[in-house]
Amino acid sequence: MSNKVKYNLKNVHAAKLTETVTEGVTTYSYATPQAIPGAVSITLDAEGDSSPFYADGIVYFRSYANNGYSGDLEIALIPEWFRTEILKEVLDTNGVLVEKADNAESVKFALLFEFDGDERAIRHVMYNCSASRPSIESSTKEETIEPGTETLSLTADPREDGLVKSRTGDTTAKATYDGWYQSVYVPAVETAGTEG
Repeated sequence: MSNKVKYNLKNVHAAKLTETVTEGVTTYSYATPQAIPGAVSITLDAEGDSSPFYADGIVYFRSYANNGYSGDLEIALIPEWFRTEILKEVLDTNGVLVEKADNAESVKFALLFEFDGDERAIRHVMYNCSASRPSIESSTKEETIEPGTETLSLTADPREDGLVKSRTGDTTAKATYDGWYQSVYVPAVETAGTEG
């Protein structure tokens, strides 16, 4: 059965991306995904333009560019491991997180998450993400406690090989679906010269 609706963001994970260049060829490897608990919302807008070419008085051809996605991930509290491994904050000898100006660029990572569906959750992975430093904000407590949240501004760019994202579908193999958060899923690629 296929889903009719989706709702409820959950199971947000991130996995550090390592790019290795050997003899001009880039290979990609990912750390084991780690959970980012307390997901509130995610909004990722498609980036890229549509360019029309006019001939014979009409749009004769139209090209499209896929420049990935950008948007926000709102969570209850950014975990310390994400601050040190991805945002490059440093723990000093007293266990204090220190942010320095020379560490402005975050480490690249894969972002994994899912939405509930009426039949089965839809699981996603964005392969080449970066996050900007979150704002610092809170407010005083009033009659009721309203928890504050933290927002990461994300960009999910295409990798050099063009890979942007993957998501589970109606016929995704059970082993692939069940292992989604154990390691970053990389699409199966047919080997040249094989049939199938």
